[in-house]
Amino acid sequence: MAKKRSSRKPLTGRVALVAGATRGAGRGIARALAEAGATVYCTGRSVKGKPSPYGRPETIDETAAMIKAAGGDAIALRVDHTIEDDVKALFRRIMRARRRIDVVVDSVAGEDPLMGQYGFLWQADLKTADAVFRQGLTSRIITAKCAARAMMPAKRGLIVQVTENDMIGGGGNPMSQAVKMAQKVLPLFWAAELAPHGIAVMAITPGFLRSESMLQHFGVTEANWRDGGKTDPNFLQSESPLFVGRAVAALAADPKVQRRTGMLFSSWEVARDYGFTDSDGRRPDWGRHKIDFSVLPPVWIDLFRRGADLEIKWLTTLAARTKKFRAKIAS
Repeated sequence: MAKKRSSRKPLTGRVALVAGATRGAGRGIARALAEAGATVYCTGRSVKGKPSPYGRPETIDETAAMIKAAGGDAIALRVDHTIEDDVKALFRRIMRARRRIDVVVDSVAGEDPLMGQYGFLWQADLKTADAVFRQGLTSRIITAKCAARAMMPAKRGLIVQVTENDMIGGGGNPMSQAVKMAQKVLPLFWAAELAPHGIAVMAITPGFLRSESMLQHFGVTEANWRDGGKTDPNFLQSESPLFVGRAVAALAADPKVQRRTGMLFSSWEVARDYGFTDSDGRRPDWGRHKIDFSVLPPVWIDLFRRGADLEIKWLTTLAARTKKFRAKIAS
């Protein structure tokens, strides 16, 4: 007699926090975690009556409403993650109400216009540097610190940093480069620190993300997004925010996730491993996509080429040094 398949969702009973759940990857991740059965706290600064300083219309209230409309459980809370006391209060509130916190995902400042400015080092406008670092990096450290403290007594948990690109490179100006690199490398250090406490830490990047602002840029909607391929053929390999969300949900549901701690993942690699699809049934794979670079200025292509060559050399050298150092430490 065939076994009856359980209809229980893999994250039923789990509690998740998505910082920066207002739009883009953060919204998609919040939706996917709820889709998998988790109760999701959606935080950010944009709420009804107090729109985004970015000039965007999306709010965390809308994200929570989407989740509830799909049958999920979500709570929207306005939190400024650059203020440590506010973040501490958030975690106290969650722990009082739920007695647990299982997953914390940080996507704060993912679409901050200050980090979207492009220019070489000698062209950098440093007037906003402190604000960029506070919003895109210090806030991440604050939230991760509070998450670790909340998870340590239970000796379990998953902390995820959402970033850009599955290599060290990323960002179009010195400030965003520093922030994006830190978002990838800090989980490596934190994973080593938190492994004895049963907490996994990792970073993840979406591919070509079909965020609200990207749809607006191409003058399309989620219903006719493929029309954007007429402007940029690469857009046809894009993914909805739900795709990276399902990647995070798959990792959170994996009882052996600790084996993956410290790593930088991409939505497409995780999809290959776990077999989930995007909202339309596709499985976009930016890693296997042959990028059409003709849509970019030649100076950028030259920069990418030089940067990739240097990064390979840099990583190879560091890997050799690290192996030598590790050999000096008794097993």
